[in-house]
Amino acid sequence: MITTVLMIEKPMVPTDVELVTTLHGEEALSFVVLMQPRGDQDRLLRALDDVALGELGEAVRESDVPEGGDAVGPARHALEVSLSALRATGADAVGRVVEEHPIDVLTSVVRETEADEVVVLTAPHYVEELFHRDWASRARHKVGVPVLKLFAHAE
Repeated sequence: MITTVLMIEKPMVPTDVELVTTLHGEEALSFVVLMQPRGDQDRLLRALDDVALGELGEAVRESDVPEGGDAVGPARHALEVSLSALRATGADAVGRVVEEHPIDVLTSVVRETEADEVVVLTAPHYVEELFHRDWASRARHKVGVPVLKLFAHAE
């Protein structure tokens, strides 16, 4: 069985589920999903990403999206939706909302579960990627297993 720690920031859509559950062919899969609520400290970076993607309307609406403590409830819901979708494929899936430092939690979860890999499923974050501050770049230097970055779909 292949154990994958999956870091997400929004609910997985069917395309995302298919993508991560077909990476290893017919192998049995086990997922540990880590979902981080949106933090208010990331608002400027998200707005810059929206502008870079040509989504000016999204940049203007950044202040309307729940952040910090208000984002925990929606994050729990997104996690449950994602876990249900993974389980529906026959994979084992457990998870948790991560409110503390995500890379520290990721490192300890990889160690505790003896995970085979990490998959970071995220929207493009051009500013963070440019400076190698995105989750995947930071994780590659800490977790000790392969880290794959995939871009999440919006359906």
